[in-house]
Amino acid sequence: MSSLTTRDYIVFLIYFVVVASYGLWVYFKKRKAKTSSGTTDYFLAEGSLTWWAIGASLIASNISSEQFIGTGGSAFREGLAISTYEWMAAATLIIVAVFFIPVYLKNKIFTMPQFLNQRYNGTVAMVMAIFWLLLYIVVNLMSILYLGALALSNISGFSINLCIGFLAIFAVIITLGGMKVIGYTDVIQVFVLILGGLVATYLALEKISTLSGNPGMLNGLSILHKEANDHFHMIFKKDNPNYVDLPGLSVLIGGMWITNLNYWGCNQYITQRALGADLKTARSGILFAAFLKLLMPVIVVLPGIAVYLLYQKGLFHHEMVTSKGVLDPNKAYPSLITLLPTGLKGLSFAALTAAIVASLAGKANSIATIFTLDIYKKAIKPNAGDKQLVQLGKVTVLVAMALGVLLSFIIGDALMGEGKQGFQYIQEYTGFVSPGIFAMFILGFFWKKATSNAALFATIGGFIFSLFFKVLPRFADLSFLKPFGFYSLNGATKAYEIPFLDRMGFVFIICLVGMYIISMIENAKGERTNGLEVDTSMFRVSKGFIAGSLIICGILVALYSLFW
Repeated sequence: MSSLTTRDYIVFLIYFVVVASYGLWVYFKKRKAKTSSGTTDYFLAEGSLTWWAIGASLIASNISSEQFIGTGGSAFREGLAISTYEWMAAATLIIVAVFFIPVYLKNKIFTMPQFLNQRYNGTVAMVMAIFWLLLYIVVNLMSILYLGALALSNISGFSINLCIGFLAIFAVIITLGGMKVIGYTDVIQVFVLILGGLVATYLALEKISTLSGNPGMLNGLSILHKEANDHFHMIFKKDNPNYVDLPGLSVLIGGMWITNLNYWGCNQYITQRALGADLKTARSGILFAAFLKLLMPVIVVLPGIAVYLLYQKGLFHHEMVTSKGVLDPNKAYPSLITLLPTGLKGLSFAALTAAIVASLAGKANSIATIFTLDIYKKAIKPNAGDKQLVQLGKVTVLVAMALGVLLSFIIGDALMGEGKQGFQYIQEYTGFVSPGIFAMFILGFFWKKATSNAALFATIGGFIFSLFFKVLPRFADLSFLKPFGFYSLNGATKAYEIPFLDRMGFVFIICLVGMYIISMIENAKGERTNGLEVDTSMFRVSKGFIAGSLIICGILVALYSLFW
């Protein structure tokens, strides 16, 4: 049964009309200026996004159902430690702004396969283009659709399949206008999702304080910290049942860096927001996004911890348990929204929808960009004109979204339903390829001797080694790794395995060493490489950027020290 009233639906309808109308206004204004037919304008919004639009778009595309639902669910089970994905991302964004973006812009790189083609060769670029398409559709698009629809279904009472279809259609409306429409509508989306998220957090803390007979948000926060103290530690010890997901210091000095640097620096879906701007604007936008990342745990993690405490106090037992009697962490955030008063439920429902739709739109645009510019134009029809490419891009959006919907119907529940942690599913399966991709990118940036065959080794070999370390514990006794924290019991499967963040670290080192050996052998044989244009002056930053970066780093040190 729906927990939304007519007033809630009116609030949501207002949000829908505002976003759709603004998107149409931007789209027709762009057409009137006769810039809508160009591929760089459609796919990148070249030169038209401001720093605040870039920063907002980065966050709107990143914060989706995997955060509200997935991270909220992980917070219910693991606590504040899951915030490491958000807070470490803030530090990562500074590195990307200083070292990655200048290389892309200096070498006029607009897509990730283009970088691989320019730095290595067409074979590496084509292999990765196809692979990225599969990853974006099978893992990302499908998971965002399924987890998002699961949440909307729990709140609204509509069937999950109907919610999947609604989200797909809404996202297509935004996406077909191109990156400029996505970028500027994302500003509204970010405002709505932050406002709605803060309201949900506020009322959760109020509920906790009221139940304890001491009303007040700050009292609620104090009570939450006191009564759920085991959920307020950032670094897990080896005996923690969730250690396999967040293995101690690996979140500070290990695989978490690979996850974040690959996601924020080598990911078409994310970097695309900044690639159409000049360096100063791009850096300012990325720094703005880093500040916003510091706030995200307040919106997506605290609610999950609050629901955990409320569940312990006897609330949500019906909402959090599936029809098979399984406690489902993914229902933490949707359950919280049912507590909100009329009108505010509609606002939070709109915030959740905003997060999902913005992420879907950005992902679909990236899929269209890669297929159109890096596969179709390169391998199928090199002489295709701008108008034809833009039309193909729009068709690609429709096809990709249809495939995402189909996969959600078929395998979504098997992979992310019935008590599974959706956020950890996304991180682990993306982590099968992150180490190889990041090794290939980082050496491609800063080591001119890296060869194409070395890059192929990292791409294909990295994936194979990731699978190898995943299944190795089934065939070998790795108990000797326990003292080092590299072998842990998985609370969900009750089997020992190598924590996936540690696996990523191992595979990354193997890829770096393998690339170095292969490159040196080929260099000795006279193999030529295509180095990028890189000089130290590219990495100079303004005093304002340095000040902002130092503030962010100071806040991070304080947070980890406080909640160690």
